[in-house]
Amino acid sequence: MQDDTNEPLVRSRPTVMVVDDVDMNVMILEEILKDSYTIISAGNGLEALEKLHKTPILPKIILLDVFMPEMNGYEMLEVLKSDATLKRIPVIFITTSDNESEGLAAGAVDFITKPFLAEIVRLRVRNQLELKNYSDSLEEMVTEKTLEATATLDNTLQALANIIEYRNLESGSHVKRTQSFCKALIDYLLKSASEYTGELRRMQPEIIIKAMALHDVGKIGIPDRILLKPGKLESEEYEIMKTHTEVGKNIIEQMMTAVTDKDSIYLKHCRNIAYGHHERFDGTGYPQGLAGCDIPLAARIAALADVYDALVSVRIYKSAIPCDAAMKIITCGRGTQFDPLLTDAVLQIQDKFEEIAQNK
Repeated sequence: MQDDTNEPLVRSRPTVMVVDDVDMNVMILEEILKDSYTIISAGNGLEALEKLHKTPILPKIILLDVFMPEMNGYEMLEVLKSDATLKRIPVIFITTSDNESEGLAAGAVDFITKPFLAEIVRLRVRNQLELKNYSDSLEEMVTEKTLEATATLDNTLQALANIIEYRNLESGSHVKRTQSFCKALIDYLLKSASEYTGELRRMQPEIIIKAMALHDVGKIGIPDRILLKPGKLESEEYEIMKTHTEVGKNIIEQMMTAVTDKDSIYLKHCRNIAYGHHERFDGTGYPQGLAGCDIPLAARIAALADVYDALVSVRIYKSAIPCDAAMKIITCGRGTQFDPLLTDAVLQIQDKFEEIAQNK
């Protein structure tokens, strides 16, 4: 359908907030700036903060009077700086005072003195907005590059995990299934307000799921005669197989020296999972013999996902067992091999685990 409107598209103008308890000052600043900016105003700090929390579009800059009733400029600026969103808005103080150092120390970016000189007001607002736009564009560029670097890291680690799986005569499906088991368990824990909910949120759970891909990366250092042996391992062979946890830890720690701090939480989870997914809750696991909550939470989650998948999948040395039989084995390991709270959670979502296992 054809649009009959002939009105040209109007480009939105930057919004400036003016906060001053003197109406005349507000009127003068509005008159000076109205040709280039959309103006919103408030008579004191409390009113300004109320408007900021309600407005759908935040101002690009705030012109803030220092001396006002109810909440002065310094008090309002302190509140702004404590808010993750509002602290990004630059503030220019409006004042008759010459004490600029105090205002700059509080976080103001500039000053406009009374009585107002129109050209000075326009220049100071324009200059600060240009600085803000430049800063925002740099931040967007950094964010974009960080996302690109993270995507590259994701792909590299996933490829490395697939190499391990192919060498282990797997198709890569073991990695995908264990990640799916981890996701199902973590999603349940987050929704059920469990004892681990807060800790999981702080750990960035989506990264734990990604990190699961490298839980067996250390198997790259295990000889084929042991890794691909169709029967039960001899005790000496088993001791060599157990070293894959330490080899994995060493590989990931080498990676950690080559990436930025931004990526470190990712590789930290990778290391904790690779090193700790064979620890047991009762302290009889390996390689460190950690017990209870001394085992990183990510590793305790990984242990359940890894064992369940090993039970219900065909391996070179064993046949698959039914999901209900696997769940009985998991239940028997409650409090000994596995974290009891996590085991209880798995029992609550066993149908989801079975669905994931059947979609191999």
